[in-house]
Amino acid sequence: MSEKPFRPEGGRHHVVVIGSGFGGLFATQRLKKANVDVTLIDRTNHHLFQPLLYQVATGLLASGEIAPSTRQILAEQENAHVIKGEVTDINLEAKTITSTLGGKDRLIEYDSLILAAGAGQSYFGNDHFAEFAPGMKTIDDALEIRARLLDAFERAENAETAEEREQFLTFVIVGAGPTGVELAGQVAEMAHRTLKDQYSNFDPASAKIILLDGAPQVLPPFGKRLGRNAQRRLEKLGVVVKLNSIVTDVNAEAVTFKSTKDDSVESIKSYCKIWSAGVAASPLAKMVAEQAGAETDRAGRVLVNPDLSVGSYPDVFAVGDMANRDNLPGVAQVAMQGGEYVAEQIIHEIEGRSAAERPTFEYFDKGSMATVSRYSAVVKMGKIEVTGFIGWILWLAVHIMFLVGYRNRWTAAWAWGLNVLSPKRWQMTVTDQQMIARNDLNK
Repeated sequence: MSEKPFRPEGGRHHVVVIGSGFGGLFATQRLKKANVDVTLIDRTNHHLFQPLLYQVATGLLASGEIAPSTRQILAEQENAHVIKGEVTDINLEAKTITSTLGGKDRLIEYDSLILAAGAGQSYFGNDHFAEFAPGMKTIDDALEIRARLLDAFERAENAETAEEREQFLTFVIVGAGPTGVELAGQVAEMAHRTLKDQYSNFDPASAKIILLDGAPQVLPPFGKRLGRNAQRRLEKLGVVVKLNSIVTDVNAEAVTFKSTKDDSVESIKSYCKIWSAGVAASPLAKMVAEQAGAETDRAGRVLVNPDLSVGSYPDVFAVGDMANRDNLPGVAQVAMQGGEYVAEQIIHEIEGRSAAERPTFEYFDKGSMATVSRYSAVVKMGKIEVTGFIGWILWLAVHIMFLVGYRNRWTAAWAWGLNVLSPKRWQMTVTDQQMIARNDLNK
């Protein structure tokens, strides 16, 4: 590690942002015209539009369409400096960050710190499940899931017995939140529409897609009416929805779950399992909370002050999935608005306003939405609830609007248009590298 901490030349206020997700990117961009220098640190080289990961996993979109290069996004922002590296240490007292890349540590000094490192998949204390049921939080996860999905169909084609084929054609998705619902719908459409007539020894439509959740309804945050609507649509697609079912074990052969109604236990043999239940904040949240005298919740998020600062450090902020204030939902809009709010507070204080004058962060709920299938989505905007085709059009418009870059918007719109006109999906390639999965698919 170099002896002298890094900071940009010129002596301006130095803002360090950890994470290039929605919170980190929006904070950085909001500081574009401010009299500051911004250093954005992330262990990846891209900004990920996470709500569309399931479309990469199911071959609708290419990874680059939802994960453009962070350097390319910020290339014209003169006061932004990008560092690729894993943050391994934060020292609030010394106001330094340690970033590691290729075994080399780099010490970075800050004046203001914005924590926006997001969250990973939570297995609720059963991390060994990840070997057999990957989550979907990164591009690597999505590509691995695509490999597992398509490999299951290939193995079914070569199965020697009906029982073996049934196991390959049984897909279990754990978690009936937006990601699980959207993924289940897309896997069902792949089986019934995209892969039709592509195999000689079986009908892909015979695949069984099972959606499991411990909750009593699908899409709990959306309310009962929209949850029932989404469930009915999934069932029309052939998805088997099993609610009030808590997963107790996942191994190479099967998923075991227990009913919360009668404590009965059931096991389903499945080759391809996917986990979309629960999130866990970046470990950096706990690291910072301990130093700042703040608490963390069950998901590892730091309990922030009304101005999104952390504990007794007014120059340290947490946004998005790393922060918990009034149990705000873990959606992109919370991170976006939080990132912009924090950036504005830094700007005001550089201009002379004190930290004591900060207004409370107020989240403006623009609604929630989830697509269930082609032509069908559920949308909740305050008291307004929209379903079906109109909901799907709204979903398309919103997601196109929030994709970064004109090219990505056009290519995504083009891909969705092609999917309406043709059953084919144009991103079904699986490479050997993707096939080296955690449970060794090549065996």
